[in-house]
Parts: sequence; structure tokens; C-alpha cells
Amino acid sequence: MDGAAGSAYYTVRLRNDGHATCTLDGYPGVSLVGANGVQLGHSADRNPAGTSRTVTLAEGAATTFIVQVADAGNYSSGQCRPTAARGFRIYPPGSTQAIFLSRSGITGCAGATVHQLTVGPVGYNPS
Repeated sequence: MDGAAGSAYYTVRLRNDGHATCTLDGYPGVSLVGANGVQLGHSADRNPAGTSRTVTLAEGAATTFIVQVADAGNYSSGQCRPTAARGFRIYPPGSTQAIFLSRSGITGCAGATVHQLTVGPVGYNPS
């Protein structure tokens, strides 16, 4: 995790645990999850600065993507409805099967109008 004024950035790694080469292209679906697996607020918006490309992963190979989480304190408490998050629900590009990634210390916004998350495409690293 890296931080910037008003946001935290998480580098998430996806690894091919299958027995064959796979390809990923585009943006993963990402949301924060609270108690009992309930989604908090709006799912992640796509970062328009990211350039989508096809990533081919051999068995055991990995790629990354970046999730930006805006600080819940950037929003009014009434709009945000601050709630402790248990982690991220992630749908790899092209998949309908979610992965749960546990992360403590994140305060999510349960308010549906808050767009707190931004996600980059797989294989994109702005550094």
C-alpha cells in the first residue's frame, strides 16, 4: 500500500493457479466488503489513465493492478456512512467468480452515491 493526500493505493497481485496458460485483458471488478460479505458503497470506477492490454500468464505467473481508495474522511459522514471494511471483492477480467482479499484498517463508505474506489487495468503500473 502507498499513500497520497486523501487516498491510499493498493497493488493487487493476481496469480495463475491453474494448470494452463491464461489471458487477462482489461479491468477487474473491485468493491469493498464489510461485515457478512456485504458490499460497501459503489464498485470501483475505471481509471481512464490506464491503458488496457492483454496479459498472458503461464502456470504460476502473476500480474498486478492498482486500486485507489479515497479516504472516507473526504466525504460528509451523512453521504459516506463510514463503515469498517474487511477487504476487497475482486472479479478478474472476464470472470464471474469473485476472489476475497482480506485487508484491515480500511474505512469504506456504505453510502451508494460515493465513488470511493478507482481501479487500473491488469498489467498497468504507472511508476
